[in-house]
Amino acid sequence: MGIEYAVNKDARIAYETFGTGGEPLLLVLGIDYQMVWWPDAFCERLVEAGYHVARYDNRDTGLSTHYPPPADGHPWRALLGRTPPLYTMADMIDDGLAVMDALGWDSAHVLGGASAYAQGLVLLHPERVSGLTLCMSFPATARALQILRYLKFGVFREFRKLPKATTPEQEIDNLIAIYRAQSSPGYPFPEEWVREAATLSHNRAPRDPRTTQRHLAAGRAVKLPPLSTITAPTLVVSGAEDQLIKPSGGRDLAAQIPGAEFVVYPGVGHDLPEGIWDDVIARMPR
Repeated sequence: MGIEYAVNKDARIAYETFGTGGEPLLLVLGIDYQMVWWPDAFCERLVEAGYHVARYDNRDTGLSTHYPPPADGHPWRALLGRTPPLYTMADMIDDGLAVMDALGWDSAHVLGGASAYAQGLVLLHPERVSGLTLCMSFPATARALQILRYLKFGVFREFRKLPKATTPEQEIDNLIAIYRAQSSPGYPFPEEWVREAATLSHNRAPRDPRTTQRHLAAGRAVKLPPLSTITAPTLVVSGAEDQLIKPSGGRDLAAQIPGAEFVVYPGVGHDLPEGIWDDVIARMPR
């Protein structure tokens, strides 16, 4: 199936599916990244495990609707809730629901990658989530100062060292460098796939760093219910070597969700290397 579009008010949300007739599974990424950063091979592995998979571009990324930049474009001000949002996390959660509605799914397993939206979806619409897997995450309900305690800041210094791109080739090289800085040190770096994904991502929509501010502002504009209200069976996955989020973020997230299973993978960074796919899929609650 090629690219399709779901509509949520003023937003058109690009999505695509893998497989047919299996258990509905919605893949939800966090800020900035387009859906192409969910590897096709991972989606096919999920299909083999019995899932009907949908992935989509968050608004302001990829082929989905883009918005004008905020007047104040500083990411840390947005994180602290000091940037007026153009839209809210609730709107972004509704984008995922619009995809589910377009597919005729009453409910689905939700797999979130570094995604507060996946947590928000189950908290605001629990009847739509049959199971939950959260990777590379910390509690979406945490306050700004709590969030800072979960973050590692060394990798941001690496990002600031990237050269200013003036050509498409340099933009793509920077995307590869960003992914490499977050990749799993205990597993081979998937150079060929990362270059393909970076090239496709750039060709679909060049990266707009101001998307970070818009997404962060959206997240700080909504107060979510407590994580303790989640009743969907839940798996929380963290990488022991995650360069962005400390494992304590995942541990605290799992501790606040009744009955959640928490797994830390040695040698794994801020990504999902192929070497752990089968184990993660086997643990996903059904």
